[in-house]
Amino acid sequence: MTSLVRHITVDSADPYTLATFWAQILGSTVGEDDHPGDPEVLVTTPGTGILFIQVPDPKTTKNRVHLDIQPQDRTRDEEVDRLLALGATLLADHRRPDGKGWVTLADIEGNEFDVERSAAERAQD
Repeated sequence: MTSLVRHITVDSADPYTLATFWAQILGSTVGEDDHPGDPEVLVTTPGTGILFIQVPDPKTTKNRVHLDIQPQDRTRDEEVDRLLALGATLLADHRRPDGKGWVTLADIEGNEFDVERSAAERAQD
C-alpha cells in the first residue's frame, strides 16, 4: 500500500490571516469552522489541502520546501501583478527575454513561492 499527501503544512504566526491570503491566491476558502485566532486553519484545494499551524518562533531562514503555482486563467505576469496587489513581495525575477522563467515571491509572513507560466503560455513553445 502507498501513502498520499493529505495536507501541506505551513508554520505560521497568524494562521487565519495567512490562510486567508493563500485562499485568495488559490481561489479557495478557509474551512468553515476556522476563525481568527484559531491555532490551525485549513485551505481546501483540489487534491491536497494547505494547513496553517500556529508556532511561537518567527521565520528566520529560506524555506527548504516551497510551492510553485501556475495561473489557470491569466498569464504569469498578470498573476504576479495580482499577487503583489494582494500583499506578496517580489524576491527574485527569473523571467527571461524569451518569455520563459518564473518569479519568486514571498507571502505576507515571508514564505517563498514561485509563479510559473500558465499552461497556455507553455503550449506556445
